[in-house]
Amino acid sequence: MPLLALSRRIRDPLLDIVSPHLRAAVSELGDTGFFTRCVGFETVCVARQLGSYPIQALAWDVGERRPLGLSNAGIAILSSMQSDAAREVFAKNRSRFSRYGVSTEAILQEVAVARSKGFAGRERSLIPGTSPISVAIRSSCGEAPGALAITPTARRRSPERTEEIVARLRRHATAIESELSHATTPRR
Repeated sequence: MPLLALSRRIRDPLLDIVSPHLRAAVSELGDTGFFTRCVGFETVCVARQLGSYPIQALAWDVGERRPLGLSNAGIAILSSMQSDAAREVFAKNRSRFSRYGVSTEAILQEVAVARSKGFAGRERSLIPGTSPISVAIRSSCGEAPGALAITPTARRRSPERTEEIVARLRRHATAIESELSHATTPRR
């Protein structure tokens, strides 16, 4: 019996809140969706939802880890961080970025663009032929514990479609943030 208890999955309250929104966004848009958590100096793919479009971009698997800032979702998360915290991430991950053939300067530039736009969007991703769009999810204390991402193929991403994806992701991120603040507010 004790071994059975050890095999039980631990539920993530944020994932419980995010899951229906991720499913809805994917259902609305048709492309693969991801929920990525920030864990220390890494991003972890926590959920992946396939869409209805015949070609799906399986950019990464659930449980896969990447240095924070390497993935498009990581760019969205970094863009919502305070400058000091972001600099610490860059200092810790600099050598890890170079292993992927990506410079810290390029990531800094992407973070600056994401800050100004309010979302991260790469025309070319780490996975050839994909063009992800990510929006950070913020907690009531201003931290970004994760990001929602939709990853269409590059051919499906026009400026109009980008606007549509960003609008839907923002709507779901706002709803998640609201639910998260209600879930963490102490009851009297």
